[in-house]
Amino acid sequence: MNYNNGKFMVYTSDAPTTNRLRVVRAAVSKVANTLKLETEFSPRRKLLSIYVYYRSETGDEIPIYCDWGKSWSENDVSRAIRSMMFVLSFHPNHSSLRSIRGEMCISA
Repeated sequence: MNYNNGKFMVYTSDAPTTNRLRVVRAAVSKVANTLKLETEFSPRRKLLSIYVYYRSETGDEIPIYCDWGKSWSENDVSRAIRSMMFVLSFHPNHSSLRSIRGEMCISA
């Protein structure tokens, strides 16, 4: 796969795996595979929520999802992430995402 459009960074507490983390991990992986983006999971101390950032090819990190303790389904999480990526694809600094815009519109 050609991973030149950036990657997803997932920041989570170093607490044991929870159901929320499993759902977010599965959703992020699903969207990343569809959009041909890399995924990196990074444990951080003292985080209460799970954060997903998009790291562009220039290294900028843009927050695209925070679970805030929600108990969403995998489809809900992936839909939220795809929606944010779709919006981001219209920003002039992220024109590389324009080529995968159609993949972001596919329903869950």
